Parts: sequence; structure tokens; C-alpha cells
Amino acid sequence: MPRLLPVVQTPVGEALCCAPLTGTPISAEQAQELAVRLKALADPARLRLLSLLLASDGQEACTCDLTEPLGLSQPTVTHHLSKLLEAGMVSARRRGVWTYYKVDPAALAALATVISPATRQ
Repeated sequence: MPRLLPVVQTPVGEALCCAPLTGTPISAEQAQELAVRLKALADPARLRLLSLLLASDGQEACTCDLTEPLGLSQPTVTHHLSKLLEAGMVSARRRGVWTYYKVDPAALAALATVISPATRQ
């Protein structure tokens, strides 16, 4: 029987680390948190995963539906999804033996706001 990993739920709608970069300078701690999120996105496979999820019905898909389009093994896809989950870009829900990942649009929008030069407060 395959080993099932627990699903970690990230808080939906959790505020991003900091105010837009065009406001006041961010602290070292805020920069570290923002870097974790940006690093999670700075990988071609993860960007493709986000794209696949965003294009899916309900912006959600099962791991099993993502392996073939990426041309990667299930453990590799799960690894990349875990990084996106840790960064708060997606949430995960177990349905039977499968894990479904869903994009958190608010997290993506918040990240865009933080790095946008047009968001001066």
C-alpha cells in the first residue's frame, strides 16, 4: 500500500508579508518571507503548474492530472506543488487517495501588489 502524506492547509486570505515595496522599506524579516514566495515561483515547472491550475476548471486539479502535461514524475510534481503550498500560492485538499491543489488568487494578487511599482501608498 502506498504511503499517504498528510495534507497541510495554508490559511486562505492570509496577509502577505508586507506593504508594497514602493511604500516604506521592508524589514529583513519581511524580505526573507517575500523571498520565500518569489523563490517558489522562480522555477519553470512551478510556473507551468500555476498556469495549468489557473487554466483548469475551478483553478483546481489533481496531482494525477498534472504529471503528463508537465512530463514529470508524480513525486517531482508533488515536490513542486509542496513548494507552492508552503509559499501560500495554492491550497491542498485530500479526496480519497488523491490530493487536489487549488490556486489562491488572493495570494497571487497580494504578491503582485507588493512588487508593483504602481501601488504607491
